[in-house]
Amino acid sequence: MDKNQVIDKLNDCLRHEWTGVAQYAQAGFVVSGLWRDVYSEMFYDSAKESFGHAKKVGEKIVALGGVPTVERNNIKQSDDLLELLNAALEFESKAVKCYLEALAAAEGDRALVIFLEDILKDEQDGVDELTRILRNPSAVAASTGSKTKAG
Repeated sequence: MDKNQVIDKLNDCLRHEWTGVAQYAQAGFVVSGLWRDVYSEMFYDSAKESFGHAKKVGEKIVALGGVPTVERNNIKQSDDLLELLNAALEFESKAVKCYLEALAAAEGDRALVIFLEDILKDEQDGVDELTRILRNPSAVAASTGSKTKAG
């Protein structure tokens, strides 16, 4: 295991989690319509989860001798529920990819692998939940008055 490579991969994951905090909070702020209470709470809970992951990853980076990043990636913004849910699915899918890359770099350090697998499970659960919600995008759109886009 190359510790510097692991720290770099963990900082990639941390940058992604900081993005999640902002993107999910923004979605919680702007979501509207009949299902606002349900989806705003879901987005706020996702922001809290991203912050929890950021905290764990940042602490692990310091434990490994690195410096946690304070940067984040660009966030996707919309006030359309279907677009917000699709952006969330894209975010969670990228998180899975990020943690898989960190896992590959951590090979040989069993404790670090378990640490990353625990977070990866949360991210995959997010992908699965959003996939189930988006299984019928026209129903999501109909419940909010959104217009679906072909494609």
